[in-house]
Amino acid sequence: MTGAADLLAEETAYRLDEQVGFILRQVQQRHALIFAAAFGDDLTAMQWAALAKLAERGECSQNLLGRLVAMDVATIKGVVDRLVRRGLAETSADPDDRRRVVVRLTEAGRDFYRANAQKALRVTEETLGPLAPRERDQLLVLLRRLR
Repeated sequence: MTGAADLLAEETAYRLDEQVGFILRQVQQRHALIFAAAFGDDLTAMQWAALAKLAERGECSQNLLGRLVAMDVATIKGVVDRLVRRGLAETSADPDDRRRVVVRLTEAGRDFYRANAQKALRVTEETLGPLAPRERDQLLVLLRRLR
């Protein structure tokens, strides 16, 4: 049976280990392990992304925050709810449109961000560790083009 599988693979010239999606998933899994080792159960990568974006730009609507961190409506709602429960963020109705939810960091959220930003940078450094500085820059340029 193995011979037939080998023949089929040869006919299509498709090798899973050479496919961009497969490689990206493996790299993402490695990065997720590095992030989890650094942050433990303290925070998920998605929660960190929302918190970091709020620290970077200030308050915004929950919908915009979701777009800025590439999360769908349901996912960003869950992320924001967890940040609110932890006291790291707060929400309120937009005074101009009561249907819109505005999200902002609390003082505790700003403190948490300040206390952990260097740790997050070290996660990136470890993820990119196997690459030379020039390769890191090239990789990031190319990945941004694929977005």
